[in-house]
Amino acid sequence: MGRMFRYEHRSQPLLPRRQFVFRVGRHVLLALGVMALFLLLGTLGYYWLAGLAWLDALLNASMILSGMGPVNAITSDAGKWFATAYALVSGLVYALTTGIIVSPMLHRVFHSLHVKDSDQ
Repeated sequence: MGRMFRYEHRSQPLLPRRQFVFRVGRHVLLALGVMALFLLLGTLGYYWLAGLAWLDALLNASMILSGMGPVNAITSDAGKWFATAYALVSGLVYALTTGIIVSPMLHRVFHSLHVKDSDQ
């Protein structure tokens, strides 16, 4: 997996556009995988610990994960503890997946600046 996300060194030329598009696609797939994993964990937690129905558990998990906020009221103590932890972790997952998606684009911008500097 390390090779799959390895970037070119500043002494190497800029990656061709087609390969760059594939790189961005791999990063998007990784971010979607991370989001799907945490959506599954959230749905299971809301179902088992908060006692919500499957669809309500999925709705709550997706709303929290996207930063929108909860939909259903949580009444059990275990559900409230889970909702607290899931909300905190979801904020980190949101930032993590944003970084995963943006990183190849930022790298390309910075790498192009280094390539232009070395040409001069």
